[in-house]
Amino acid sequence: MNTTTISEARKRPVNLTLNEQLVSEAKALAGNLSAKVEELLTDYVEREHAARSLRQREADIACREWNAVLDAHGSFADAYSPL
Repeated sequence: MNTTTISEARKRPVNLTLNEQLVSEAKALAGNLSAKVEELLTDYVEREHAARSLRQREADIACREWNAVLDAHGSFADAYSPL
């Protein structure tokens, strides 16, 4: 995901239910809490997209390899199929 695109996107208020003490401490540490949450969400979204993409690539590779095995050797079930 492009960070520049996210930072230029239209912003809107959202309602969250968070621990009041945690919010106070985070605000004291971060200053601009909205910017910090947006930064953390951006990182999270990018990591999740990358992880999902990796899992999909791994699944595609596994399918291709399994299909190659089936093409080369057939399936155990083929000998017992009533069809």
